[in-house]
Amino acid sequence: MRRERNEKLAAAIAETGWSQPKVAAALVRVAAEVGADELLGTSRSHIAMWIAGTEPSGRAPLILSETLSRRLQRPITPAEIGLTPPKSGAAMASEWHVDTVSALVDLGRSNVDLERRRVLAGTAYSVTGLALPGQTWWDEAPERARSRPASTTRRIGTAEINALKEMTEFFSKRDQRQGGVDGRTALYQYIYDDVATYVGGVFASDETRCRLFAAAAELVYVAGWMSFDASHHEAARRYFTLAVKLAAEAEDAPLAGHVLRAMAHQATDLGHPKEAVDIAAASVEHKRYTLATPRERALLGVVRARSLATAGRRQEARTALLRAEDDLAAAKPGDDEPARVWFFSEASLAHETARTLWALGDLQGAQDEFWRSVHTRKTDAFGRTHVVTLGYLGAAQASQGNVEAACGTWAQALDAMNGVHSGRAREAVINMRRVLSPYRNRGISAAAEIDERAKAVLRRVA
Repeated sequence: MRRERNEKLAAAIAETGWSQPKVAAALVRVAAEVGADELLGTSRSHIAMWIAGTEPSGRAPLILSETLSRRLQRPITPAEIGLTPPKSGAAMASEWHVDTVSALVDLGRSNVDLERRRVLAGTAYSVTGLALPGQTWWDEAPERARSRPASTTRRIGTAEINALKEMTEFFSKRDQRQGGVDGRTALYQYIYDDVATYVGGVFASDETRCRLFAAAAELVYVAGWMSFDASHHEAARRYFTLAVKLAAEAEDAPLAGHVLRAMAHQATDLGHPKEAVDIAAASVEHKRYTLATPRERALLGVVRARSLATAGRRQEARTALLRAEDDLAAAKPGDDEPARVWFFSEASLAHETARTLWALGDLQGAQDEFWRSVHTRKTDAFGRTHVVTLGYLGAAQASQGNVEAACGTWAQALDAMNGVHSGRAREAVINMRRVLSPYRNRGISAAAEIDERAKAVLRRVA
């Protein structure tokens, strides 16, 4: 019987702009990541046969769809490219169903090994990786952790929990001051060498295990946030996913919500509003919101507001903003708050509110809120965020025709860049030059001066 050409697959590959050998090479990389060793020999001839109508076997349909999804930056199912997904027994395990300790070791090894870290840094952000598991997965997470046999003989107690908390505080505060580019390698090494040993250790009680897993989740989350700030987006997404898994196994719902909020933030920034809205909604579901402190509720809520605004859901976004403001107003000195929300204050709320108003088209409101953020922030502890906010404030001023004011604001941002190594701060500087490009030849001395200074900063922080 003559096979029919798979036009859907051919069209998807054509959309990528890749040749058949390049598709095969990309598929092999994905196969290596997920341990599908049977596909490591995939070549151009395999791709050609699949386009000609041969049905790939085993996990190939799922891995091929994941490969194309990463390239095209949108979810693609096997059915959409004319392939039949494997039966459940042969399906490619999603990250949510890979053992947490194994995932921690594998991701740590990838980031400690220089060559594998370079590959991971260049791996495209996986939109399909944003799909969250169903409720059964969440319900069963604690029992999975309790029933997992120890992988080391290390006895874990308060000393190890405190060590994780100290490291989390150090790297979190360093990131806020200087950005996520520098210092990540040391954190990756610590996660690989020590955190994996702790998580796989022997616990005196389930309560001790939960406390350790929660502490590990917060540190892994910081690794994800630093990767995000360094613009290593796929590495960040994987660390965030792993942090959510650890939080779920620790039975810490607010912590899981905190990390999901970061995933929604990243998805919004990278232009995936639908996925961002879904993840942000999950971050405030049930106990993730009800058990959170008022300050953390405000953080979850304002990120959800921006995701809704970016998705065009205007009224819902405004409602979420008001609720976030009320939640932060309810936070009082002396509240028993988790250490992870130490950074979230009026300045932080103003920054995220401004970005939400910008997405809603309210440029004056955004400018006012960016100004409030700048003038209520303690800049010595938040150098990186200060640069980013000043960058946005200048862009808001320029968008309303006030180029001189924008240049003054950007001069402050460039002054504050000393010692900051951040992908997001660097993007703010790139945006200065982008916005100023129409004014370079109009004889505006301030614009020319800022452009030259921005070029010098970019050479230094490249």
